[in-house]
Amino acid sequence: MRIWKYEDNGGTLTRRSIPSIVFFMLVIRFQRRGRTNDPAFRVVVTEKRSKPKSGELEILGSYHPKTKETILKNERILYWMSKGAKASPTVHNLLVTKGVVSGAKVSVVKASKQNAAEVPAA
Repeated sequence: MRIWKYEDNGGTLTRRSIPSIVFFMLVIRFQRRGRTNDPAFRVVVTEKRSKPKSGELEILGSYHPKTKETILKNERILYWMSKGAKASPTVHNLLVTKGVVSGAKVSVVKASKQNAAEVPAA
């Protein structure tokens, strides 16, 4: 996909191509790997709008929920967060538990449709 930028050069419009490596909002999230009934997750940094199994920019670690085995690249996670990457709520809670990031855990449970219908929008 090409992105075009239009510039005004003394009354004439000029169309110029912008490089296709334009990073949008970055997010650190889980990417599911493993077999049926044996989940394993990679911790990856990727663009927010990308598909779940599409390519990632970098693999930052792994997490196996059954054995609770966690491997994280702490320096790289902090590097990407300094560049503006946001951690998904579940990954944020994992990073807080492992001591990579300081702060409080985030509520991950979504409100049910029944409860959401009862609460009027403000």
